[in-house]
Amino acid sequence: MNDVLRPIELLLAEDSPTDALMTRECLAQAKLHNNLHVVEDGVEAMEFLRRQGKHADAPRPDLILLDLNMPRKDGREVLAEIKADDALKCIPVVILTTSKREEDVLRAYGLHANCYITKPVDFSGFVEVVLAIKDFWFTVVTLPPE
Repeated sequence: MNDVLRPIELLLAEDSPTDALMTRECLAQAKLHNNLHVVEDGVEAMEFLRRQGKHADAPRPDLILLDLNMPRKDGREVLAEIKADDALKCIPVVILTTSKREEDVLRAYGLHANCYITKPVDFSGFVEVVLAIKDFWFTVVTLPPE
């Protein structure tokens, strides 16, 4: 899928600095050749995806890791906007959240999330999840071209 010379572009929409740092550390440990772009809320996520404001030169992500519970615009709203936009809807979206609520899972899939993962609370579990994301999305799956 990926040109070995081109890093994978990942967009992480996450308002927790701790979770963003853990994701960055896990990706480094997984030795995934990537550019991780972190936005702290849903408004900034959509600005990044639409290349607006300070994100005018933002790359198109190969994969979006999206938290549901963010300020200004939550992940559910972001997911709905992504999947309703012809220019963005083919970008795979992985929900990565603390919520285990059945209604959140059902709503995310109803909005066409590509998968739903509940964040582990410990670092070793988080590493396992990120490794699984890496192995599946960048080894097994063929991602859409830009």
